[in-house]
Amino acid sequence: MYVVMGASGNTGHIVANNLLSRGHKVRVIGRNSAHLQPLAAKGAETFIADACDPSPLVKAFDGAEGAYVMVPPNIASNDPLGHYNRVSDAIAAAVKKSAVKNVVALSSIGADLSSGNGPVLGLHNLEQKLNQIGSANVLYLRAGYFMENTLPQVNAIRHMGGVAGPIRPDLKLPMIATRDIGSAATDALLHPATHGKQARELLGQRDLSYNEVASIIGKAIGRPDLRYVQVADEQLRPALVQMGMSEAMANLLLEMAGALNAGKMRALEPRTSQNTTPTNFETFVAETFVPAYQHAAAAA
Repeated sequence: MYVVMGASGNTGHIVANNLLSRGHKVRVIGRNSAHLQPLAAKGAETFIADACDPSPLVKAFDGAEGAYVMVPPNIASNDPLGHYNRVSDAIAAAVKKSAVKNVVALSSIGADLSSGNGPVLGLHNLEQKLNQIGSANVLYLRAGYFMENTLPQVNAIRHMGGVAGPIRPDLKLPMIATRDIGSAATDALLHPATHGKQARELLGQRDLSYNEVASIIGKAIGRPDLRYVQVADEQLRPALVQMGMSEAMANLLLEMAGALNAGKMRALEPRTSQNTTPTNFETFVAETFVPAYQHAAAAA
């Protein structure tokens, strides 16, 4: 039996669906039973738990031969790093007390850094805590920049007429579709090859700059003149708060952007067939971004 955290989220639902489709027993963990019902309908056992509470997580992990673990985001938290640490403490306790042997943990490029990496510091701390558990084999999937991070550009394009953000326009980022992370995590659970603790980067199909992102999106939505504009932190911070982020979370995201811009936070592995994933940005835009853009336009 496999346990999947964040089973209604971008990566967790891929892991859970993949395991179920291959005939495996799956226990899915989430805070909202309604969100887990599609997986329950496919045969998953549902387990309702707060990821910050170690006691139910220990029970959820009981009897598992493998577990996919991640920190569910809480962008409205006034103490986002505290949230990360509470969840990582609970995960570490569950892994240790349940004695699950094989763990795949969602991490990020930049998790090698112990400071200056924004919210990724929370993933650095998760890795450090799991490193202390000698009984578990743990694979850290250090993923690149999520393609889904571009979805807020739907509103930027509609209201500002362009793509905007804190990243340098020419900075090449390893961009990855979250479904490819879920696929890699599934394979790692079903074919565990990690003995002890190991980090593996996932770098997407290719590196892209935000200039290229704007060009690809523009062509797909019929606006070939679409451009990207880098926005200063002091201008972007109130916009992020207006979107629903706490000021503390907005500050962490801007710190992360600064680390990326400075080259401090970056992929450590050269690109290979092992860390390159199949979904290109053009496919993501066609299948995910364009429908979101059209839906927003229709709802206006």
